Amino acid sequence: MFTKLFYFLGHRGARFFYHFYKAYGYLWAAILQLRYLHFYRRQVVDQMYRIGIGSIPLIVGLSLFTGMATSIQTAYQISGFVPKYVVGSIVLQSELLELAPTLMALVLAGRVGAGIASEIGTMKVSEQVDALESMGVDPVGYLVMPRLVAGVTMFPIVIIFAIVIAVTGGYYVASSMMGVTSADFVRGMKEAFRFKDVWVGLIKSTIYGGIITLVGSYMGMETEQGAKGVGIAATATVVTASSFILIMDYILTRSLLKFY
Repeated sequence: MFTKLFYFLGHRGARFFYHFYKAYGYLWAAILQLRYLHFYRRQVVDQMYRIGIGSIPLIVGLSLFTGMATSIQTAYQISGFVPKYVVGSIVLQSELLELAPTLMALVLAGRVGAGIASEIGTMKVSEQVDALESMGVDPVGYLVMPRLVAGVTMFPIVIIFAIVIAVTGGYYVASSMMGVTSADFVRGMKEAFRFKDVWVGLIKSTIYGGIITLVGSYMGMETEQGAKGVGIAATATVVTASSFILIMDYILTRSLLKFY
């Protein structure tokens, strides 16, 4: 029994480090392709639009309800114990530091990451990637690098939209339903606001954007077994990217906030 368990854990560990090493190879190859950024500028702009602008409607809707729910729960929990203006403080800091970057990244891992894996995976199994190589075009430069650049560039912008919408939703609910005046909510935001918190959220969103696009690109480039493999790659992208996002959330929170 223990022998099988050790074999299973060892096999899983070896596969993890094998894929981690290969994904790092794709990352390094994409970084080297940055010197040809001007050559692939059309692909970069197209991916910026699809990853960034295309995600805004989804993010706006989810952020609005997230901010409203956070405001209601905060007002309920502190009722009768602390001043009501604290609602504004908690809503703002929760969205800046955690909810907007991390929760929206988990959502985008499904929309963006699975989409990238499916698109590249379909090209892989239909031999379009091989066709690019036969024409002398580097698949990493044409497929991976533009998506990686778009991810680390557009994710912070999308998260800024998410923060603004979430705080607006929280403000509306607090002032109209929870008995918190507009002045108290704004006072709480002013007392809690620190410009460093904005940087923490933007750093998180930048790294999450890189994780999602890299994992999606890697899974797509390694797709096998035809249409079945495309589905497996999309599912693996969401699971893997979400796991790394939560792990990096702890690491980044511990590293960036310990100096405060």
